[in-house]
Amino acid sequence: MDVQIIIDELKQLAEPSYLKGMQRFGIDNTTALGVRLPHIRKLARVIKKDHELALGLWDTGIHEARILATIIADPKQVSSELIDKWTHDFYSWDICDQACGNLFVYTPFALGKAMKYSTSNHEFVKRAGFVLMAEYAVHQKKVPEEIFTAFLPVIEREAWDERNFVKKAINWALRQIGKRNNILKLTAIETANKILLQPTRSAKWIATNALNELLSK
Repeated sequence: MDVQIIIDELKQLAEPSYLKGMQRFGIDNTTALGVRLPHIRKLARVIKKDHELALGLWDTGIHEARILATIIADPKQVSSELIDKWTHDFYSWDICDQACGNLFVYTPFALGKAMKYSTSNHEFVKRAGFVLMAEYAVHQKKVPEEIFTAFLPVIEREAWDERNFVKKAINWALRQIGKRNNILKLTAIETANKILLQPTRSAKWIATNALNELLSK
């Protein structure tokens, strides 16, 4: 299928009012058309997996085309270099989260990238590291607990970061790990209590929010 045909289809699905409203959700709509995510997912179901098309769509730089690319790309054909390339193109939290949850988490590189990106100076690259931790906790049902206990010291170490999209991802990762099972829940609560002792506002927010959820269930 041709890239331009897909772009034309996305333009047909665009809603000017939605484009304007994207900013209310903290989405950078600079390169966006204004297509709602359910419409993008519906189009992806028609296309199915098409890795070459995904690469072409990503290279257009169009917001919705990049989200569509993360859905139709084939995880088996994704290289470590491609993950790095796409991740360093992130400029909005939704593209970051869609790429991690739709694609990167299903590659053999997910764990290594989560650790690597967790120390990045770039806000959305660092967010990707913690979103990968959260998504791994959600989607990878059969992996050992040791993977997630290895994430927790990283979460504790980075809880100082005040950047909005980073601290929210750190909090998300902590909560999702804690929700996997009762053993990890206790360990996540212990980690949250350690974070609560840190002096930054970010750490206190991350810990308090996570404890509110983990202790209520």
